[in-house]
Amino acid sequence: MTDVIIVGGGPVGLLLACELKLGGAEPLVLEAATGEERRTRSLGLRSLNARSVQSLALRGLAAPVAEAQWAMLGELRGERREPAGADVVALMVEVLEKGMVRGHFAGLPLLDESGSAEYLMLRQDRLEAILAERAAAMGVRILAGSEVTDVVQEESCVVATLADGRTVRGSYLVGCDGGRSVVRKRSGFAFEGTPPTMTGRTAVAELADPEALSSSLRSPGGLVNLSLVPGEIATIEFDGGPDERDAPMTAAELQASIRRVTGLDVVVDRLVTGIRYSDNTRHAETYVKGRVLLAGDAAHVHSPIGGQGLNLGLQDAVGLGWRLALVARGLAPAGLLDGYTAERHPVAARVLRNTKAQVALMRPGAQVDALREVLSEALNLPETREHFAGMADGTETNYAPGSPDPRVGRFAPAVEVRVPGVEGTRTLATSLEDGRGLVVDLSDGAGSPGDGLEAVAAGHRDRVRIARAAVPAGTGVLLVRPDGYVAWTGERDGLGDALTTWFGPPAAQ
Repeated sequence: MTDVIIVGGGPVGLLLACELKLGGAEPLVLEAATGEERRTRSLGLRSLNARSVQSLALRGLAAPVAEAQWAMLGELRGERREPAGADVVALMVEVLEKGMVRGHFAGLPLLDESGSAEYLMLRQDRLEAILAERAAAMGVRILAGSEVTDVVQEESCVVATLADGRTVRGSYLVGCDGGRSVVRKRSGFAFEGTPPTMTGRTAVAELADPEALSSSLRSPGGLVNLSLVPGEIATIEFDGGPDERDAPMTAAELQASIRRVTGLDVVVDRLVTGIRYSDNTRHAETYVKGRVLLAGDAAHVHSPIGGQGLNLGLQDAVGLGWRLALVARGLAPAGLLDGYTAERHPVAARVLRNTKAQVALMRPGAQVDALREVLSEALNLPETREHFAGMADGTETNYAPGSPDPRVGRFAPAVEVRVPGVEGTRTLATSLEDGRGLVVDLSDGAGSPGDGLEAVAAGHRDRVRIARAAVPAGTGVLLVRPDGYVAWTGERDGLGDALTTWFGPPAAQ
């Protein structure tokens, strides 16, 4: 029996597997798709916002993802169209290369004029390849072609039944199997929300006259987008949602959609593959039911406008991984998992709300045009722009709103620290690469932690490391979780209780 079964080997499932393995648990990834099936779901480009980039950087993954992005852009550079006046994709690439992108809100750019924005963009299959390579290097077992058809909780484990009749047992099971999650359905999670109002189509196709079409967010019947990837075309129509999600798309269907959206007599000569999607918006009531948990689209679905879905799922993975590893190993009580829903559910609710607002702002019509102009003016105000940018790039996330110390619940501040046994200084974020938490003495810039700090944390040294601020950064102690968020601040005499709360009881000495 494995510690944790992960159903779904997309980016969320793979990152979760890496986090669990780093935390000392044994995950098993069951992925239904193989080969070309995985490529089909990778149509279009995926955006990684600032918080996702920062989270990947904790594990040394941001650099290979950035390399993959620049390699992709290098491959496409010769294929790129000259920027046309309405070609928002070309504009996006230009500001991406300048380090200005923080995302967009209904197509209204959210830019950082300093050129220091953290934002990456690449195809999902390339991101999956990077995460799968890391998982394999860590010894994670990944079984492709393993479709899960049923999930049953027993007293001490969860049983997953595969399409071929085999069963697999795990102490815990996490559904990372997408919006139509078998895990969610078979485990009885409530999944309420709002029905679709739009139909999106993304396809790889050949046009009789490729120059006849350019990207536009404000076409008469919706929007059309020519991807950076040659041959990829997307349309969105606000028609109440697709009648059929799974039937093969045809060239005639895509051609008719383009014509309705743009009013142009575009001819589609050939369609290679295509998918449909909508703005169906639903949210699981809880992410934890006994030994079964949800992450990513299995827990929440919404419109893809704004590019927040992948990022939301990746943050689920890093928020859950360290908790579940501790619980699965018996180092912390199962109650630690309650914090997963408590923290991540409000974050997803905000994303679902803002994606519905973005769909409304994409609809054709004079009233919406006027509303977009008003919002555009508001986004020129620094405070408003920062609010929307923080919402889009995840940097506004706060897991402890109302805390007396504003650092608690926020991503770790940029403090340089000295870690015993490590030469030189490091940032807090780069001190978390081994998956353990960090206890930081803020009060003194020299020597090693004293005044009993080592003794207080001794029973948790398998779960945390001790560090000291390289330069005094206030007083007291900072406790940073493995996912980079500050769990607690206070004086040394409160550290023992904080460690037990966040990392379980101390080990016997």
